[in-house]
Amino acid sequence: MSKISVLGAGTWGTALAIELANKGQEVTLWSAPEVAREIEALREDRKNIRNLPGAVLPDSVILTTDLAYACDDEEIIVCAVASPFVRSTAAKIKQYCHEGQIIVNVSKGIEEKTLLTMTQIIAEEIPGAKVAVLSGPSHAEEVSRGIPTAVVVGAEDTEIAKTVQEAFFSDMFRVYTSDDVLGIELGGSLKNVIALAAGMVDGLGYGDNTKAALMTRGIAEISRLGVTMGGRETTFYGLSGIGDLIVTCTSNHSRNHNAGYLIGQGMSYEDAMKEVGQVVEGVNCAKAALALGTKYGVSLPIVEEINDVLFHGESVRDSLMDLLRRNPTEEYHKN
Repeated sequence: MSKISVLGAGTWGTALAIELANKGQEVTLWSAPEVAREIEALREDRKNIRNLPGAVLPDSVILTTDLAYACDDEEIIVCAVASPFVRSTAAKIKQYCHEGQIIVNVSKGIEEKTLLTMTQIIAEEIPGAKVAVLSGPSHAEEVSRGIPTAVVVGAEDTEIAKTVQEAFFSDMFRVYTSDDVLGIELGGSLKNVIALAAGMVDGLGYGDNTKAALMTRGIAEISRLGVTMGGRETTFYGLSGIGDLIVTCTSNHSRNHNAGYLIGQGMSYEDAMKEVGQVVEGVNCAKAALALGTKYGVSLPIVEEINDVLFHGESVRDSLMDLLRRNPTEEYHKN
């Protein structure tokens, strides 16, 4: 049994707390005091979980808003706050972390100002921590109900990856390991931008052909950028790449797809995010993804068009036509 704290009582953090507790781990679930309603609601009824219908939080999970208590003497800390709050949360927990403590990031995003991934932010804020990432096609709604799921955990130190793998692995939650931390994070983050585009395609009323083409060319963009930045090509065709892309582009559980669908039907991204009612990571990541393409000299036409739609007033239909009218080229460029 391991002592594990999950920071963030949103849908993903709560789902992981359920998964870990059902495996028999000693789990503490923390929520920031300013959004303590999640914790209070769970204390009242462990079946009444917002956005996780049918899930039950085991009685063994300790609920708290005390950050010092949540981090004290834990073997593993899971950072499950939304990506815009990863840096501030890491800065707050630094004083409570001990040397060599394992911190597992499960948030997906790229910081717009610095272009850093979430594990890079955590490592910067807490230099003594052993940082890992867990990612893959894993909707919280399904993980919380024990539906079979496979993910990948990445850490530069293979022993850290194996420790996290052992902590999470169960009959219904299969965990693979990798040392390509950067590739895993880029795949998990950039697919959210492509999922917005997939939702827009559905919102316009186009068919499966269109979405399949978009997803295929989307993973081509993700892998081009990721390999240029130092990730491994095979990572982008694995669970945290094409696997996560498929589930996020095709599922009604996907916040990014659902927001894109509303935008495709004519809604602004601000109104679409309000309608979805949760953080839409693709909107937060779109500018950072475009900036990374510029920094590394990589062409990202889908990402560029999504930025034009979100932030420059271009219509979704015109944006799609811009992509279709690009000059003909080879599918893969010869080396």
